[in-house]
Amino acid sequence: MRSVLSIVALCLLTLLSAGCATIPPDAGKNPADPWEVYNRNVAEFNDRADQYVLRPVARGYIKVVPEPARDCIGNVFRNFGDVGNAINNLLQGKVAEAGSDICRVALNTTVGLLGCFDVATRVGLTRSNEDFGQTFGRWGVAPGPYFVIPLLGPSTVRDSVGIVANIYTDPISFTNWSIGWQVTAWTLRFIDVRAGLLDATALLEGAALDKYQFIRDGYLQRRRNLIYDGNPPQEKEPDEPPEDTSEKDSPPAKPPDASGNSPPKAESKDEKPPAQPDQPVPAPAR
Repeated sequence: MRSVLSIVALCLLTLLSAGCATIPPDAGKNPADPWEVYNRNVAEFNDRADQYVLRPVARGYIKVVPEPARDCIGNVFRNFGDVGNAINNLLQGKVAEAGSDICRVALNTTVGLLGCFDVATRVGLTRSNEDFGQTFGRWGVAPGPYFVIPLLGPSTVRDSVGIVANIYTDPISFTNWSIGWQVTAWTLRFIDVRAGLLDATALLEGAALDKYQFIRDGYLQRRRNLIYDGNPPQEKEPDEPPEDTSEKDSPPAKPPDASGNSPPKAESKDEKPPAQPDQPVPAPAR
């Protein structure tokens, strides 16, 4: 086992030192991404690792493992994920959704043979998509700077802490399996997820001019959307000046007439005419 880990570490170190990302001159000026220089280099490393290691392994997985077996493996891991969905729905106060997740786990684990068959979806129990990063966000924890994790990809400081909590609450972590079997299960899960994203990778590489920026902005927007269950509040523009309404309802001034004199000022509706004198005007002398 140690020799295998040493070989993997050596391969990752070789990929990391193979080249650096192109850094734009304004890198780090985005308030959401102050660590952009670091993030772009890690993203470049992840792309190389994906190109030379992860993508070929995922293609080989699809070629070697029949589709029914892949569906079974993916359903089992998604059944494990429903445990985390139930925990986070409870922590967010969504009791009905948590009850649905618990029913999904019970039904798929028994009738669905440990989740190999997704019976719960067929009877109308919709799968949730919750994690500790979303739970922390619902509790008011700020996302913090954007952060790219080696091999795992885009994240934030808040979501990175959430990933650790997700791992410790996953059924794979609290089984009595040996470390070797747990590492094998996590590796198979990672390969299964990567195999399901092959089509999306090809679409992304053909559509994005700056792939790093495209992934970053899309990730931050999607995470914010998930935290607010698809209805996020409208963000205020930080540099938008306050609207001046002092003369908003005032009519425009009229230009002077041809003689150069300004037109007489229009009387206001509330302006009263001058008061008339009480004494009569004397008659002119003869």
